[in-house]
Amino acid sequence: MNIQNKAILITGANRGIGRALVDEALRRGAKRVHAGTRSGELQNADNRVTPLKLDVTNTTQIQEAAQKVESLDVLINNAGVALYDDLTDRASLEQSLAVNFFGMHGVTQAFLPMLRRSKGAIVNNLSLVALAPLPVIPGYSISKAAAANMTQSLRALLAGQGVTVHAVFLGPVDTDMNRGFEIPKASPESAAQGIFDGLEKGEEDIFPDPASLSVAEGWRMGVAKALERQFAAFVPERR
Repeated sequence: MNIQNKAILITGANRGIGRALVDEALRRGAKRVHAGTRSGELQNADNRVTPLKLDVTNTTQIQEAAQKVESLDVLINNAGVALYDDLTDRASLEQSLAVNFFGMHGVTQAFLPMLRRSKGAIVNNLSLVALAPLPVIPGYSISKAAAANMTQSLRALLAGQGVTVHAVFLGPVDTDMNRGFEIPKASPESAAQGIFDGLEKGEEDIFPDPASLSVAEGWRMGVAKALERQFAAFVPERR
């Protein structure tokens, strides 16, 4: 999908990868960028940017945002939270699921009618921990694994409706979320470029940074991907 002249919605757009995605969408000629933030504010002088008050855990805000957006070509589910935990605190796990899984699900369902009309795309920002958990953030890992499974399910369910669904398996990116990890990290700007490059190439699974790219071939040629394709055949054709 070419981004030029497209209408895009990005959740979690106020910082990190979200803000970089806003800037990259504008650089590639997007017609309109709806920037979802919990405060409803975003400092950007470009008149193509429309800030939206959008807490992905708030059903009312999701519905209100959907009413304000007239048309949409690309939905980027980027909002997320990562909490250090050891799985002893159920509240922490529920918070991770509320944002990273149910939030993504709620936003997707609200904007899906528009994406069906435009034959658009859904881009879900996941993580390498969706493939294997990082034990110091197990709640985050679990929520991202669930979101990855949902992404694959949506891909199969929407394949006959003209909506493409893309999973982004991010490695470490230099954002506030990863501040506690002393490891090599990609810049948010380079990650955003990699995400849009993958979308424009039509990649189902996007590996936008050096760390994630190192596992891309193994994932694409592996048994899990083969099973996804096999199981997708169970979805009945729409008539």
